[in-house]
Amino acid sequence: MENRSRWGIVYCPKHVTQRRNKFWEKVEHCLLEKNVEYDFVQSENSKSVERLITMLMSNGYKTIVVVGGDSALNDAANCLMKAEKHVRDEIALGLIPNGVMNDFASFWEMGEGDIERQIEWIIKRRVRKIDLGCIRYTDKQGNKQHRYFLNSVNVGLLSDIMNLRQKTRRFLGSRILSFVFSFVLLIFRRKDYKMHIKINSDVVKRKVMTVCVGNAHGYGQTPNAVPYNGLLDVSVVYHPEVMQLLEGFYLFVSGKILNHKSVHPYRTREVEFVGTPHAPVNIDGRMLENIHGSYRVEVEQEVLNFIMPD
Repeated sequence: MENRSRWGIVYCPKHVTQRRNKFWEKVEHCLLEKNVEYDFVQSENSKSVERLITMLMSNGYKTIVVVGGDSALNDAANCLMKAEKHVRDEIALGLIPNGVMNDFASFWEMGEGDIERQIEWIIKRRVRKIDLGCIRYTDKQGNKQHRYFLNSVNVGLLSDIMNLRQKTRRFLGSRILSFVFSFVLLIFRRKDYKMHIKINSDVVKRKVMTVCVGNAHGYGQTPNAVPYNGLLDVSVVYHPEVMQLLEGFYLFVSGKILNHKSVHPYRTREVEFVGTPHAPVNIDGRMLENIHGSYRVEVEQEVLNFIMPD
């Protein structure tokens, strides 16, 4: 069955206990008002998004819309990347942000709650092929694995902070408050990791606090990265003193984090993490638990159709 004009929508509530809440009611009202033909499925948990996207793809939907945050969008992108190229090239991915974290939406200046405009953008179907980052690794069972990302891979302390930020936003309710709270924790939890990293012709072999490999803004750590130039931005952060952390906070919120003396920026197509023992790894806001030994992060250029705002 072909569904070329009909949208397939995956609704991902912020909390698994939520059923049809006020946010979805607003989305539904706008869809009906604009005479959009659609079919709607709701994810039961974080593991169900890929299954639902696969179902929509197999039923021939050419416009698939995620109503959710970064993690749900990551699941959707990974599901689409499992499809044959000729199948994927016919599908456009749309987004209505409704997540605990919406940083990829923020890159495109898509605000949560601006539902009417976002639906209008999807109706216009202004599509751009975007890049995806990809982490290739071996799991603890010895199997070769890979995972795509839209935002970033974080290695080290900021990976922990990203995880904290996601958890704190659930009960603080504010993106800014959750960041401030996580930053305060960072001051007291400063920690270094021994790392051996190869970036272009450079070799970093020393204690590092955190590394961000960004396909987009990387939650503010790679502010110049864009998902359409075939390159990844990398920020390597050495151990700052407390006063430097305070300066770093100011530069972070003002979008000038790369000016901090503890931050060392790079631009590349590939990063090899030869050795990062005990350093946590976070991909698009979600911890990657089952990783063992060395791993590589690279970019795949223009592989996904994304519906852009005007």
